[in-house]
Amino acid sequence: KALFRALKTKGNTPKYGLIYHSTFIGRAAAKNKGRISRYLANKCSIATRIDSFSDNPTNVYGEKLREQVEERLKFYETGAAPRKNLDVMEEIRKSMGVDKKTDDDGDAAMAPETPKSSKKNKKEKKDKKKRKRDDDEEEVVAETKKAKSDETTPAKKSPKSEKKSEKKSSKKKKKKSKSKD
Repeated sequence: KALFRALKTKGNTPKYGLIYHSTFIGRAAAKNKGRISRYLANKCSIATRIDSFSDNPTNVYGEKLREQVEERLKFYETGAAPRKNLDVMEEIRKSMGVDKKTDDDGDAAMAPETPKSSKKNKKEKKDKKKRKRDDDEEEVVAETKKAKSDETTPAKKSPKSEKKSEKKSSKKKKKKSKSKD
């Protein structure tokens, strides 16, 4: 309603929507209301996806996500660092007794990369970019050297360009001779 009212009256559109009425946002300081509303929206999105795609209905995920929102509120108030989402999800998986490498169907699940392997991949990508950049620079240097050597050697004109230059010079001579007369 508020959005359409704002569009109709050409006023400011609402900033937060329905989520603004949440108690989590009400407890946040004025400068953190936008941050906590985005964080709460993200956690709600994660919870709905889990509910939608999980075979066994459970409220464990919702409770842990709620705890994360509480931790984030404390972080904004006191500065105590909240837990990472990956850590919370692994904690849930352990509490539910689900094996890390296989899910309920026995299929291999997507295991998250370990920090060491992700750092290694980043380093490999960085090295690859650097090598490519160096190769490109070498090509540019080679091209400039070739261009400089071409400039020092006299270039041969094509027969057509020679004829054009002869015609131009002959026209100039005719103009000069007419202007003298």
